[in-house]
Amino acid sequence: MTVPRKFLPSISSLRALEALDRLGSASAAADELALTQGAVSRQLQTLERQLGMELVQRDQKRLALTTEAQDYAAEIRQALNQIVQSTLRLQAAPLAGTLNLAILPAFGMRWLMPRLPEFARLHPDVTINMATRLEPFNFSTEPFDAAIHFGNASWPGTQSLLLKHEQLLPVCAPQLVEGRTIDGPKDILKLPLLHIQTRSTAWRDWFEQHGIAADKELSGTIYDQFATITQAALHGLGVALMPDYLVEQDLATGRLVALHPEPVETEGAYYLVWPERKSNAPALTKFRTWLAGKAQPEDPLPR
Repeated sequence: MTVPRKFLPSISSLRALEALDRLGSASAAADELALTQGAVSRQLQTLERQLGMELVQRDQKRLALTTEAQDYAAEIRQALNQIVQSTLRLQAAPLAGTLNLAILPAFGMRWLMPRLPEFARLHPDVTINMATRLEPFNFSTEPFDAAIHFGNASWPGTQSLLLKHEQLLPVCAPQLVEGRTIDGPKDILKLPLLHIQTRSTAWRDWFEQHGIAADKELSGTIYDQFATITQAALHGLGVALMPDYLVEQDLATGRLVALHPEPVETEGAYYLVWPERKSNAPALTKFRTWLAGKAQPEDPLPR
């Protein structure tokens, strides 16, 4: 790809612009960059000439960015941070394989984490860095080699490995149904319902699977993560429709009760997803091969 030079300013000029925006003064920017204030000013002048526009307002000895330059600096800051992270990963690669993995908070904590010690024993040369993401994202703009994703396998430009289908159970605190008779799904409709933001139609779909036409918009409170909706259910705020692997311990100890005997499988599933361009990356290949042996839906959680 051939890009005109005016669209690729020097890193030194961009660092001067970003530092001035973040620190608010040329002297502070000069101290951070180990330059003189005059050198910082010259870097900014070079950038202005290259772009053909004014970026800095000069009031005697004080330098301040224009509004447009402030917006530009904010975008440049993200790009500089990504360059730093990419450089760190490149330098670390010859020493040990590194896998940058995006995970779903609940699934990562309850399904993946208990299994990772085995991977660490088998592959001590691979370091896994993890960060949580609740929604699908663009691999080209995020520093991840792979992601644990819920939904279906149709993520453009990627390949995937099925990990586990999701099975849901309606659960609540025992005190919520104390003195009530719950004979079937219709009785659950009379109770306050708790909704998870990432499964907006879960309750309606569940009722329809049991032959009950629920209102298009079922009332109830909404939570953004399974950790918070679990706490709401435990404190008697309503009935939550939960993946069975997340509540089995609370059911076993009696902190929660299931209002329907059998879990119902949903359309979505959990996948390991990775961009096609990284399919042969050594760390990802080792992780994917190992994880394929853990991907049976019937595989029980380690106790």
